[in-house]
Amino acid sequence: MVFHRARDASADGRFYYAVKTAGVYCRPSSAARLARPENVEYPDSLRSGKTGFRPCKRCKPDQAGISEQNAGKIAKACRLIEKSEETPSLARLEKYIGMSLYHFHRIFKSITGITPNDYAAAHRGQRLRFSLGKSSTVTNAIYEAGFNSNSRFYENTNDVLAMTPSQFRAGGTGTDIFFAIAECSLGSILVAQSKKGVCSILIGDDPILLARDLQDQFPKANLIGNEHGYEDIVAKVVGLIEAPVIGLDLPLDIRGTVFQQRVWNALQQIPPGSTATYTEIARKIGTPKVPRAVAQACASNVLAVAIPCHRVIRADGSPSGYRWGVQRKRALLEREERA
Repeated sequence: MVFHRARDASADGRFYYAVKTAGVYCRPSSAARLARPENVEYPDSLRSGKTGFRPCKRCKPDQAGISEQNAGKIAKACRLIEKSEETPSLARLEKYIGMSLYHFHRIFKSITGITPNDYAAAHRGQRLRFSLGKSSTVTNAIYEAGFNSNSRFYENTNDVLAMTPSQFRAGGTGTDIFFAIAECSLGSILVAQSKKGVCSILIGDDPILLARDLQDQFPKANLIGNEHGYEDIVAKVVGLIEAPVIGLDLPLDIRGTVFQQRVWNALQQIPPGSTATYTEIARKIGTPKVPRAVAQACASNVLAVAIPCHRVIRADGSPSGYRWGVQRKRALLEREERA
């Protein structure tokens, strides 16, 4: 089988191929004229680039590929956003990383899963959560997080915290979290929702342990169980588990660091029936050297199936760990393959 003929750029970095008659080696996406199958080989030495073949002058396999270059530029833009007190304008970001405005916006969203504006808002939200925990007043925390005025912050407070700043400082005191527990083919399932959207989907064997897990997430919130009408929301989540292709038409309240949200956004782009490795996700979000951090972000996910961390596997194809048990991960993957 000749793997390079599709010229699939997503395969760049996974392997190279050599053309014996030309004495060169190429990346899979090379636009060079396709060689005859009998003249192509895939020696293991090409994986590291150490080979007796010369690098192709057209696709330059000994240099960073376009996708890697783009990931590096987007990572550079993210660092600028994070260290700036004010969200940098698109024009400034465009000039900083040397991309056209349209190309930058499109590549940024394809790699991170969100727009530059949304990334800046998520980072401000992360700084705000940190500041609210240590600042003497809510006002100080708002300004330290990068909001220029109280009014500007309070217009978007529900998007940032899903509760008032004072409630957040008090550990969620007074915040209502509705939840219900049901049974599905994978065991017991708990679904919880804040005013913003579904904030927790937990799967396990013991309903009592699931309720305790929710309490640990929201130690001072008002946990309200079995509210009338809430069973419809639980039914939609159970439906997603039993038939993944239907998707989940419910708003989500996703809480995490900027890095975790970038990982989780990337996970949501993996379609049912497909998988990705931790390294591939790390590369997609512009941080190719931190697959272990990607694994930690997957383990921190509290929205089972809605954020499909079960679709991330090891490089050798094995399912690896799963917060809700490897057997459940295998069952979900097998179900999606059959769908």
